[in-house]
Amino acid sequence: MSALLHPRHGGEVVTIVWSLRMPRACIAAFVGASLAVSGYLLQGMLRNPLVDPFLTGVSAGSAAAVAIAVALGAAGATLPAFGFLAGLGTALTVAALARRGAGLDAERLILAGVSLSALFSAIVALVLTRLGRGSAETILAWLAGSLAARGYPELLWALPYGSVGLAIALACVPALNALRLGGRMAGAVGVDVARLEWWLLASATLLTASAVSLSGIVGFVGLIVPHLARRLVGTDGRLALPASALLGVALVAGADTVARTLMPPTEIPLGVLLAFIGVPVFLYLYLRPQGATRLWGT
Repeated sequence: MSALLHPRHGGEVVTIVWSLRMPRACIAAFVGASLAVSGYLLQGMLRNPLVDPFLTGVSAGSAAAVAIAVALGAAGATLPAFGFLAGLGTALTVAALARRGAGLDAERLILAGVSLSALFSAIVALVLTRLGRGSAETILAWLAGSLAARGYPELLWALPYGSVGLAIALACVPALNALRLGGRMAGAVGVDVARLEWWLLASATLLTASAVSLSGIVGFVGLIVPHLARRLVGTDGRLALPASALLGVALVAGADTVARTLMPPTEIPLGVLLAFIGVPVFLYLYLRPQGATRLWGT
C-alpha cells in the first residue's frame, strides 16, 4: 500500500509494484474486458449463446502469423504487432466470405471461421515441426496464453484499437437490444440490421485482436462471462455489457494471480488455467435443466 501511495520513494517494493505488478494487472484488465465484451457482442449479433470471440478466426490467424514470424527470425517485441494484424486480416476475410447482400450470414460466418481456424492450426503444426526447441517454445507459449514479459509499451500499442472497439460497442447497445427480439422486429423499429452487424463485427474484431496481441490465446472468457453477466443483471445491454467488462476484468486478473502463485516458481499458462476453470463451469451451467435457455437469459 505504501508503494502504491508513494511511487516516488524508490526501493525494491516500489519497483516491483510499479514496474512488474501494475503493468501486468492493467494488461489483465484490458484483456479480460476486451474478450468479455467481444463475446457479448457476437452472442447478441448471432443470437447464439455458444458463440465465442475466437469463432471469427482471430486467434488462429494470430497464432499462424506469430509462428511464421518466429520461423523467420522476428524479434519477440514485434510479435504482438504480427498477431494483431493477422487477426484483423483473418476477421476481414471471414466477414467477406460470410457476406450476404448488405449483411452477414450467421451460418457462413461460423463455417468460414471454423474452416480458416483449421487451416491456420495446420500451418502452426507444420511450423512447429520445422523449428528448433527454443523457437517452438515461443510459439507454444503464445498458444497457451500468458501475460508474462508484457509491459506498458505493449499495452499502449494495443490500447487505442481496443478503445475504438469499446466505443463502437457502447454506441451499438440500443440497437443490439432491439436485435435481441429478432431481425424483423429490429428492422420494424428503425434499426438497419445489416449495418449494425458490420459495426458489431468490427467492434468484436478490434477488441479480440487487441487482446490476443497481448495475451496470446486465452479461451472461455468471451464464452462464459457474458452468460454470467446476463444472469446477474438481466439481458438489457445497458447493464449487461458493462457487467461483462467488469466480470472479465475480475476473471482474468484473478486467474493470472492464481497462475503466478499456485505452483511457484513455475507459472501456469493463463489459457490452460482458464480452460480448467471454464470447461467445468460452463458444462455445469449448460447441462442443468433448461441450462441453455437460462444462459441466454430468456
